[in-house]
Amino acid sequence: MLYPVFEARNLIALMNDVVVLVAHHGYLIIFLAVLAEALNLPIPAALALIAGGASVASGHLSAVAVVFLGVAALLIGDSLMFILGRNMGWALLGFLCKVSTNPETCILRSAESFYKRGKVTVLIAKFIPGINAMAPPLAGSMKMRYQQFVGLDAAGAFLYASAYTLLGYIFRDFIFAITRGFYAASHAIEIVLLVALAGYLAYRIWLYSKYRVYRVVPRVQVEELARKLQSEDSGKLLLVDVRSHGYYESGSQRIKGSIRIEPNNLKEEVKLLPKDKDIYVYCT
Repeated sequence: MLYPVFEARNLIALMNDVVVLVAHHGYLIIFLAVLAEALNLPIPAALALIAGGASVASGHLSAVAVVFLGVAALLIGDSLMFILGRNMGWALLGFLCKVSTNPETCILRSAESFYKRGKVTVLIAKFIPGINAMAPPLAGSMKMRYQQFVGLDAAGAFLYASAYTLLGYIFRDFIFAITRGFYAASHAIEIVLLVALAGYLAYRIWLYSKYRVYRVVPRVQVEELARKLQSEDSGKLLLVDVRSHGYYESGSQRIKGSIRIEPNNLKEEVKLLPKDKDIYVYCT
């Protein structure tokens, strides 16, 4: 229960810092913050845009310039992640999910969302925590045409930058009020933050312990399995295709000799598998 409290207080502190930075450095801070988030660095792009909107309301910045810089930064960062995703594929996605308690679930959840919503995911991804970081490299790994990606991404970037800039513009007085309130109650908030941080760390340790079994799933190298399939004991092996519906179609190719089971119905499908063979499963 302490985690939401920690996030709320931490966001207020971040907002205060961002407002101060934007007030002094304006457009540069907005551009760098948005670019950093697009490159999957832990920088609060949304807060920078909100602070930019508040500065627009105060007459210090131009709304057109703030939105333009936000869109430009997002397109630059997303294009780079798209290119890296195309060239590095799932290795990059795995790296991006390293901070997750369960990296494989992180990748699969993002891919599932991509396929449920189709290419429109690129348009709305920036408003969905977690998916926003994965959408550009996913689109690249799935061989989406760059022209199509950049068109959807530009529209999504414009919606994102405009929405948060407008939010800052509308709630300018509220934003400055909470930053002043943060300073007035700084001592009490420090105590709350320390307690919340301890609770958050305990929560993360519990999650890590809960999911650590998934970090030691036994694997086999492709070369090793290929040798086994060519040996005299190949009849004792069974290959199973468990690709998600997004990557699998009835007419798609499979590894020779493998069978297909539906991963969304594993409990029933597993009952039909032979118990006298070594079973190897493969996904995307």
